Amino acid sequence: MKVFHFSEMAYHPAWEQLGESLRNVIPSSAYDPRVGADLYHRYLDEWALCDQLGLNIMVNEHHTTATCTTSVCTIPLAILARETKNARLLCLGMPVANRRDMVRVAEEYAMLDVISRGRIEMGLVKGSPFEITPANSNPATLSERFWEAHDFLIKALTSHDGPFNWEGEHFNFRQVNVWPRCYQAPHPPVWMTVSSANSAHDVGRNGYVVASLNSGYARTPDIYAAYRAGAAEAGHTVNSDRFAYLGMVGVGKTAEEGRRRAHAILDYSRTTPRVDPQFWIPPGYVPPGVAGQMLKHNHPRTIPLRDGSTTLMRTASVDQFIDAGIAFAGTPDMVFEQIREFHDHVGGFGNLLMMAQGGHLDHADTVENLTMFSQEVAPRLASL
Repeated sequence: MKVFHFSEMAYHPAWEQLGESLRNVIPSSAYDPRVGADLYHRYLDEWALCDQLGLNIMVNEHHTTATCTTSVCTIPLAILARETKNARLLCLGMPVANRRDMVRVAEEYAMLDVISRGRIEMGLVKGSPFEITPANSNPATLSERFWEAHDFLIKALTSHDGPFNWEGEHFNFRQVNVWPRCYQAPHPPVWMTVSSANSAHDVGRNGYVVASLNSGYARTPDIYAAYRAGAAEAGHTVNSDRFAYLGMVGVGKTAEEGRRRAHAILDYSRTTPRVDPQFWIPPGYVPPGVAGQMLKHNHPRTIPLRDGSTTLMRTASVDQFIDAGIAFAGTPDMVFEQIREFHDHVGGFGNLLMMAQGGHLDHADTVENLTMFSQEVAPRLASL
């Protein structure tokens, strides 16, 4: 099993000041660039440490929010492509459905792949519902735009005989001729995140790595089953390396220490519902039936537990997040057993996307968390 450390580079010093919404409508006057500079360097140091510890690195991207100040994912990836030597560098991901200049996206990925000497993992995502408004995107055609962006990007990265033109429904480009060409052939491995079985089926048909984020015990089996069905229809052989799962991880010398670290990291999840309601479900972003169920069950502000009940994400305890399969916390033995149980429940996965830093977890605790996991948990994951 490959392990990727993930952090959203949160600007947590402003969380309390900003009140009930941490996205879209918040003023940047709440951001102190001097504090932000210290945080950026701290987070980059923690990612660079992963290279020494034998862990891989995951970077994502969000916009107009204090929960994630990685507003351009290729910038930290470019720094890490030079600072690290061995870690795989996963961008999960690039919101291509909200990008206007897909030629630039192709150039960025190709350049990163060459600088890193072929260590880039290319994640493509539709983007969160909160980012529809600031991107000025049409939520009803976002899926169509996503797949056209995907088709263009693959062609741009694999065309080496000179310029081509692209005439599509959503994109039109002249004289596309991407330099440099990718280090990996035909292109970096493709990953996609999904939140539903329907989306997983489409990813399976393409044979890409599918990543489910905090989908827990309740939803992950259906997502993985749909992927397998789509892959089978397309004739793909499915191994565990096609599946990835993101969870919060807190490891400590004692159960209490591990739970304390997880509690701090889980502020990432507890702040997710702090968004003005008009940004949650843009009309057309999901099918009407799905939107109705989300409104009826207060999803995604709630998390499902293993007994079928739900709890509020904003106030859930560490035990409830563990029960839901969203967090793994405690001593190294406890964390390994929790991951093993979840792994077996969902039918296996070969990539753990580990959020070992989040919320208010400080640098010293993050370093200890990463180090202890790499030394006492990660080696045992090979048995899965």
